[in-house]
Amino acid sequence: MSLTDKINDDIKAAMLAKEKDKLEALRAVKAALLLAKTQGGAGGDVTEDDEIKLLQKLVKQRKEAAEIYLGQDRNDLAEPELFQAAIIEKFLPQQMPVEEVKAIISSVIDETGATSVKELGKVMGIVSKKLAGKADNKMVSEIIRSLLPS
Repeated sequence: MSLTDKINDDIKAAMLAKEKDKLEALRAVKAALLLAKTQGGAGGDVTEDDEIKLLQKLVKQRKEAAEIYLGQDRNDLAEPELFQAAIIEKFLPQQMPVEEVKAIISSVIDETGATSVKELGKVMGIVSKKLAGKADNKMVSEIIRSLLPS
């Protein structure tokens, strides 16, 4: 079952259950998917990797917006953003535990022979490809910085 089909099924279920907030999040995902498909030209297909990147982008946008709202003491606006982020995250692959991510990063550092933070980009590029959709890039970057000496 494709992501679009899952989204459509969940939209129907949310409509029947009259879950307005959940419906709003699902419609945002559907709109983003449709936009991505039409940007590819006539009959443009969106790969699974593109779908994952799109979902990660949507989650990140909502979390950043919630962070801004919380910084301004606007919990009433932050709560719907966090709720939508949680709904969208359900469609992402399971995130890897930090220990596994550290192990993969350590092996990449050994492979590349990176010796300082100056080589962060080289390590980050390889690790990002290996962990696509399975770990947050911000967290990966922080781990790489902690493992490489300054």
